[in-house]
Amino acid sequence: MAASFHLNVITPKHTFFDQDVAMLVVEAEDGRVGILPGHEPMVVSMVAGTLRIQLTDGSWKEAAASAGFATVLPDEVEVMLQTAEWPEDIDVNRARESMRLAEARLRQRKSMQEYVLARTMLARAMARLRIASRSHGE
Repeated sequence: MAASFHLNVITPKHTFFDQDVAMLVVEAEDGRVGILPGHEPMVVSMVAGTLRIQLTDGSWKEAAASAGFATVLPDEVEVMLQTAEWPEDIDVNRARESMRLAEARLRQRKSMQEYVLARTMLARAMARLRIASRSHGE
């Protein structure tokens, strides 16, 4: 068996993923971060995007992930997100509508807080569509 570490991905609603993995790739504030077994301890601030998980058999799983945090230890990683979705659980029409709404809100240029919320909404919708299109071959 290849080297592995335990990955636990939780959202406020449920435990999204809980098993040993070979590698994890998250989207952080300053780019993608790859985590392998034995990684130095750290905390990663994540942005909305793709959560890539390499299983111990070498295969990969991808999920759309909201912004959140990952706590990394040499033999365990805990990821805390508002939402996480497997490609088959994504409602593409709803994601497209969310993207359209976010783009409209960005054009309105109201307060800085509304701008940041709209930008976050747009990033999440785009990540969901990207994951869904890869899964469905669109």
